[in-house]
Amino acid sequence: MPASTPLHLIDRRDWLAASTVAAVQGLATGRATAAADTLRLAVLGSGGRARHLLRSVVKIPGLDLVAIAEVRDDQVATTRKHLTDIAPAKADIPASRDFRALLERKDIDAVLIGSPDHWHAPMTIAACQAGKHVYVEKPLTHAPSEAKALRAAQAASKSICQVGMQQRSMPHIQKAGELIRSGAIGKVHKVHLTWNRNSARFKKDLPPIALQSVDWPAFVGSAPRQAYDPYKMVHWRWFWDFGGGIFTDLMVHWIDVAHALLNLQAPVGAASVGSFINAEGVWETPDSVQTLLTYPGGVTAHFEGTFSNARHGAMITFMGTEGSIYCDRGRMELIPDPNKAVKPQEMILGTGRRGADFYDQPDGELLHLTDWLQAIRAGKQPSAPLEAGITAANAAHLANQSLRSQRMAE
Repeated sequence: MPASTPLHLIDRRDWLAASTVAAVQGLATGRATAAADTLRLAVLGSGGRARHLLRSVVKIPGLDLVAIAEVRDDQVATTRKHLTDIAPAKADIPASRDFRALLERKDIDAVLIGSPDHWHAPMTIAACQAGKHVYVEKPLTHAPSEAKALRAAQAASKSICQVGMQQRSMPHIQKAGELIRSGAIGKVHKVHLTWNRNSARFKKDLPPIALQSVDWPAFVGSAPRQAYDPYKMVHWRWFWDFGGGIFTDLMVHWIDVAHALLNLQAPVGAASVGSFINAEGVWETPDSVQTLLTYPGGVTAHFEGTFSNARHGAMITFMGTEGSIYCDRGRMELIPDPNKAVKPQEMILGTGRRGADFYDQPDGELLHLTDWLQAIRAGKQPSAPLEAGITAANAAHLANQSLRSQRMAE
């Protein structure tokens, strides 16, 4: 396309062709496609999020899935069935209950970590110590204290680590960053983030999961010892021992976008509130939360998240002195303030309602995994390195500190 084409006239198909397809095809250019070029991948924790990522993994040239580690037999069976549908040659993939056994294997080059949150940092550290490259789901840490050991483990290794904050690899969000840095909306002073859903995730309607089909102590890991609880095992995000609620599960995605596009580091303060609309007595973490994060330089970020109303869905809005930029996972819109000279622009890649959790385009997981593989081959940092994961997680931890103490956290 001509370099002078105005942004608001660019056809979405041109952008998709220039991003998703080109990124994946680019892996095969400039290098031989010999066996030595293939990255052999093991998945540590094969639950729902990992299975979602596998749909992209099997599309990427030079990335070969060779094993999984999983403490639940039912998850192994479900993952194998999933692979039967998307990559039949991998349907009988070997599985181990002990992820450390896979880290010891010399025929495994990299790992994808899709475990519960409290295992993200320990598995990443162990993988770096074993010389493996790492793609790890967010939040990177379950507690701020884990950051020091993460930094040390990567510094002592040659591992390339990518945190699964895939918005950084989405072209419309990258374009939003270019516009913000160019001054298109003036000085940004406020960011509004939401992740609102209306779904009955709190219901205790699980099928039976027999204790003998699970390595429960391995699931619990370094968390306090406790009796087997299949509901906690499945819905671990909403229990403090294993997850951190809406802030660590959902806010982390968008606060990372704010950090990346505004060059922000850790917030200096957080004021949070939370309530139970439907999950009281079922979850430990509130099912409706808000926080106000303050940053050096006068920037504030307001996040709201709930499971009882879907208004706004998942989105971020950057508010500047000349206008605003709205992004969700499928579109970017520049909206001028009244009586301002800036021109409206939009870049719409996906189809569907505003604020949807996922769109048909862009395929953020495919782009982000591809970025990781390219970084490994180039020996450089990927788009979402460990430090970005630490910073985004720390914002969520500060929000939770305020929530749980019922006071301002600094």
